[in-house]
Amino acid sequence: MRATHHHMQPIERPSLGPSAVLRQRPCTRAPRPRLLIVGCGDVGLRILPLVRSHWSVRVLTTTADRAPALRAAGALPILGDLDRPATLGRLAGLADAVLHLAPPPASGRADPRTRALVQALARGGGCVQRFVYVSTTGVYGDAGGARIDETSTPSPHNDRAWRRVDAERTLRAWARAAGVRLAILRAPGIYAGDRDGGHPRERLLRGTPVLARADDVYSNHIHADDLARACVAALYRARPLRAVNACDDSEMLVGDYYDLAADLAGLPRPPRLTRAEAELQLSPMQMSFLGESRRLANRRLREELRLVLRYPTVAEGLARG
Repeated sequence: MRATHHHMQPIERPSLGPSAVLRQRPCTRAPRPRLLIVGCGDVGLRILPLVRSHWSVRVLTTTADRAPALRAAGALPILGDLDRPATLGRLAGLADAVLHLAPPPASGRADPRTRALVQALARGGGCVQRFVYVSTTGVYGDAGGARIDETSTPSPHNDRAWRRVDAERTLRAWARAAGVRLAILRAPGIYAGDRDGGHPRERLLRGTPVLARADDVYSNHIHADDLARACVAALYRARPLRAVNACDDSEMLVGDYYDLAADLAGLPRPPRLTRAEAELQLSPMQMSFLGESRRLANRRLREELRLVLRYPTVAEGLARG
């Protein structure tokens, strides 16, 4: 953690919108470093036990109903909504570090939520020193099954991925101007046995088909516990303005992944369809995930963040249940 604070510099309007040049206030000092978690869902709750003994943790939440559970988990809830920037005034000068886990909106090619967050934090006069954003490996688009790393140029194939690219660009522009140590973790499919919608057994129980081997694509994965640990490692060890693939060591076709999950759970393997057949039976959203194939290198995760994965492959993670 840097010993000195950098004062906020004016930010170019094209990157952050018309409110980019903002009023500054001096930072307030706290006995312990202050961490703000934005988007404290499943992964955020896994992060809290890892940070609450070393950080004074605040969590931005849209609903007061979550406040008791967040307090019990060791965090101070801050009521605010990224979709309503006027509610974010309390974030000014609030944190020395930020973990941004909130997704973009469900439509469009821009992420106004990340812009609103940056503008609210900027009003604090440059208190934020470290910032970790969890993006998606979807920004790479389709690599035709090739092995790629973080030096590959983003080539998003859908609006969902474009929104993440927009968020990354917004954060890079702000971090450069403000002297913030930004890390971008690009996460693939997140799974865990105790995560809502995060275990393949739900899809297996529905009998959802997968592609025949000749048409299949490579997918990438990370266990939710390992992603939480990667976020914490990035807070301390990430290089400035660095993207890191937060994925495990697996190289699996989607169908093989679901076959493995079925075998481990004692369930029938999913039916296989040709791509033409799948397009008639699966939704456009489901097909969008089957239209991109890539195998991601995670050298930066292992060597720069020095993270030893608890579940280095999906075989270990799924076997846990």
